[in-house]
Amino acid sequence: MGTHQHPLGISFEFFPPNTDAGRDKLRRVRDELAARKPRFFSVTYGAGGSTQARTREVVREVGLSGITTAPHLSCIGSEKAQLRDLLAQYREEGIDSLVALRGDMPSGMASIGELRYANELVEFIRDETGDHFEIAVAAYPESHPQAPSFDKDVENFARKMNAGANLAISQYFFTADAYFNFVDKARALGVEQPIVPGIMPITNYTKLARFSDACGAEIPRWIRKQLEAYGDDSESIEAFGTEVVSRLCQRLLDGGAPGLHFYTLNQSRAPLRIVDNLA
Repeated sequence: MGTHQHPLGISFEFFPPNTDAGRDKLRRVRDELAARKPRFFSVTYGAGGSTQARTREVVREVGLSGITTAPHLSCIGSEKAQLRDLLAQYREEGIDSLVALRGDMPSGMASIGELRYANELVEFIRDETGDHFEIAVAAYPESHPQAPSFDKDVENFARKMNAGANLAISQYFFTADAYFNFVDKARALGVEQPIVPGIMPITNYTKLARFSDACGAEIPRWIRKQLEAYGDDSESIEAFGTEVVSRLCQRLLDGGAPGLHFYTLNQSRAPLRIVDNLA
């Protein structure tokens, strides 16, 4: 990261592509981002069984870069036996980092599974595998979409951290104060582990709006209005997006954030432009 020597540095998230073209592109993106020596890559997965296999495939692919690769592991809709097998497989493959999430209820699934919350998943991983895995969990600076209140949400977060998580990665946001406020609240509850801000580059307004509605991330009105004004002028959107998100990242780092985790959407250009803007 240029001259930055943050203890956690930067990291990047991918999703499993479902076409051959998507897979070829991800290899290219992986190599471009690996050249920046990120601290780790993470790989998401959708709900349901088939995609867990796809996640494993992509974790192997991405891991060929030599960069630590952390698969997402979700507990909703999973039984302990399934998770136990998966943990064993990951260990055999030399994986030692995980992102432990509650996950979404797969559609058409009757059973919520044996573990209902991420803190139970973290406890389960620790009981089964001791200290083998570095475990990251999710943080929601603007509150989890299903949380009854902000304070309850921060309490749930502290519970996950106390269950044995090593670090947290936040949902993306565009207001630095939301992150700093969340960190302060978590610290007041005794959470000491690093809370890494999640960063979403802005390259496409329609997609961003859809994502943000779904996950409860706030797009400030001034950003929304400006993006709407650009219509489908993708060059202007990207230039403006790069500037806004670079400023956000700089403010986060200056304010003591322990690193940055980029939601790449399997693209390298936007995240790299932002990283190159950081002092």
